[in-house]
Amino acid sequence: MEERLQKYMAQCGVASRRKCEEIILEGKVKVNGVVVKELGTKIDPEKDTVEFNDKIIKIEEKKVYIMLNKPEGYITSAKDEKGRKTVLDIVNIDERIYPIGRLDYDSSGLLLLTNDGSIYNNIIHPRVAIKKKYIAECRGKFTESDLKKFKSGIDIGGYVTAEAEIDVISEEKSFNSRKNSNEIISTVEISIHEGKNRQIRKMCASLNHEVISLKRVSIGNIKLGYLKKGQWRNLTSEELNYIKSL
Repeated sequence: MEERLQKYMAQCGVASRRKCEEIILEGKVKVNGVVVKELGTKIDPEKDTVEFNDKIIKIEEKKVYIMLNKPEGYITSAKDEKGRKTVLDIVNIDERIYPIGRLDYDSSGLLLLTNDGSIYNNIIHPRVAIKKKYIAECRGKFTESDLKKFKSGIDIGGYVTAEAEIDVISEEKSFNSRKNSNEIISTVEISIHEGKNRQIRKMCASLNHEVISLKRVSIGNIKLGYLKKGQWRNLTSEELNYIKSL
């Protein structure tokens, strides 16, 4: 039975279907020894040979679904051209996996990884609008006006964010050595369903609240819980069923 090349590549664990489309357009894929650059290409997995970077790829027999508590200082990617550490340096397993979505280099928290391209869009696709919850430590006190702006949408440079949720958890005084004075550090819980690059940091910055630390604690019903930084585990059957039901 024939299927689209990018779908087959995703099932083989190369990358998400969208990323596989980019790889095809870059001329990195061969079908039966011939470079293919057309996204409409269909293949028969039982008859055709597919190569990525001159290596034959096949569907992974074992599907892997992993939750990682990503530490700061790691790139959410399979490789980094600058030689920085990636999340795959932490989750070192035999299967070729890739992250679902991303977390900034300076951020920590819940990240999902898999070799099952079929579930990628269940979390990433805009139609799903799955809620992602973060805990942020920010400089300054959030006023009622700040909270209203945050909830109704903020211009973060050519893009106005959708409605978001924000709740102040605590406010504490802290000594700022750069300014040689005390300041308020606010801890806030933020929920968004978009995934623009550095979105929360930009939203807070637009209100003059620099983000000191940012941690993602849940994606929909999947919660980070007590998993420590740098640790990972397989998703439970309940968590996996939830993702597949989206």
